Amino acid sequence: MEFLDLPAVTSAQGVVRLPGSKSISNRILLLAALAEGVTQVRDLLASDDTARMLDALKALGVSIVQSGNNDYWVQGVGGQFPLRFPVTAVDLFLGNAGTAFRPLTAVLALAQGHYRLSGVPRMHQRPIGDLVDALRQLGAAITYLGNEGFPPLEIKPASIHAGVVTVKGNVSSQFLTGLLLASPLSAPVAGETLTVAVTGELISRPYVELTIALMARFGVQVEHEEWRRFILRGGQRYRSPGEIFVEGDASSASYFLAAGTIGGGPVRVEGVGRGSLQGDVRFAEALEKMGAGITLGDNWIEARAPQSGRLRAIDLDCNHIPDAAMTLAVAALFADGITVLRNIASWRVKETDRLAAMAKELRKLGAGVEEGADFLRITPPAQLAAHAAIDTYDDHRMAMCFSLASLGTPVRINDPDCVAKTFPDYFEKFAAIVRG
Repeated sequence: MEFLDLPAVTSAQGVVRLPGSKSISNRILLLAALAEGVTQVRDLLASDDTARMLDALKALGVSIVQSGNNDYWVQGVGGQFPLRFPVTAVDLFLGNAGTAFRPLTAVLALAQGHYRLSGVPRMHQRPIGDLVDALRQLGAAITYLGNEGFPPLEIKPASIHAGVVTVKGNVSSQFLTGLLLASPLSAPVAGETLTVAVTGELISRPYVELTIALMARFGVQVEHEEWRRFILRGGQRYRSPGEIFVEGDASSASYFLAAGTIGGGPVRVEGVGRGSLQGDVRFAEALEKMGAGITLGDNWIEARAPQSGRLRAIDLDCNHIPDAAMTLAVAALFADGITVLRNIASWRVKETDRLAAMAKELRKLGAGVEEGADFLRITPPAQLAAHAAIDTYDDHRMAMCFSLASLGTPVRINDPDCVAKTFPDYFEKFAAIVRG
C-alpha cells in the first residue's frame, strides 16, 4: 500500500487558492447539458468525480470542448420535449461519484432512453432506493441489476407524468437534488405542476438550496414551502446563462481554515467568501465557536488561532455542514474538553461509513471516542500518539482531515492518492502552508 509520512509541524500560515467546488461543478455540467444553447463553464474542478460526469455526458452524445485548463464549452441538448440525449442507449460507469450517479439516475429516468448505470463496489453499497421509488411514482421504468435498493441500475423508456411524489429526506439530500434537477422533464407543458413532498427530516439543506440557486441561473424556478414541499410550475426549460463560474470548494476550505486555527495562522483561502452559495462556508462559524479568529471577505476567508492559544470544545448540530463537519472531528483533538458532533447520520452512506471510520482512526491517535447512530463524542488525549498509520478507506475526506493531526504529531496517511477524487494536489498545498 502506498503511504505518505507527514512530519510533525508546529505552525500554519499562508494563502491557498481553492479548487472548484465538486457539488457546483457536477450540477453545472448537468444543467449545461440539459439547457438550450451553449454554456461556457469556467474554473471547473479537475478531479475524479467531475471526470466521471464529463465522461458520462460525452457518452450520451453531449458536445463538450475544453478551452483551457479548467474551462469548457458545453452544447446543451435542450430546446424540445420530450428530451432525448443524442445517444439513447449506453452503459455508464460512474465510479464512486454520488454527485454524478444520483442526478444522472433522475435525469435519464425521464429522458426516454435505455441506460445501465454502475460504479465501483462501494457505490453499489450506497442506497438509492428512495430516489428510485420517487421516480417510479412519475412512471419511470427502473430495474435493480443487483441488490434491491442499490446500484447498478437499468433504465428503460417510460411514459412520464407530472403530479405529486414523495421522497425521504433523512438519507441523502442528493435524492431530492436529483428529482429537482430532472423536474422540468416531467412537466414540460404550462399548466402542469410537479410537487415533491419530503418525508422525515431534510438533511444537508444547504445542498438543496445550492441546487435551487443553480437551477435559477439556468432559468428554472422552484418554489418551496418551509423546505417540506417543492413545487415546479410546468412549461419551464433550462436555458444557458452564457458563461458561469464555479466557486472554490467550501468543503476543501475547511482543512486550511482548521490548520490556521490549530497552527496559529493566519491562513487565508481564496475562492469562497461571505457571498458563497455553499453551505459548508458556515464551517467558519463552527471554528469561531471553538475560539478561532475568523475574517471574511467577498471571495476569501481567513483563520487564526484563538487569542487564548487553545481551542474550546463544542457541542454542535452539524446538519448544515455534513462534509466539513469531518474536519471538526480532527480539530477536536486539539480542543480543551469533550466535543460532540450531532446529526451526522448521513456520514454512513458516503464514500465509506465515515462515522465508523472516523471513530476508529481517531482512537489510533489516542482519543476517546463514543460512536452513536448519528453522533460522535470525542475526548482528546493528553498527548497525541506518534506515528499512527491512518487508513483512509478510499475516501478523500478521511485523508485530508487527518493531515491536520500532523500539527501535533508525526502521522502516516495510507493511500494518499485517494484525494484525487476532489483535490489532486491537496498535500502539496498543505505542505506549502505548514512549518516545522
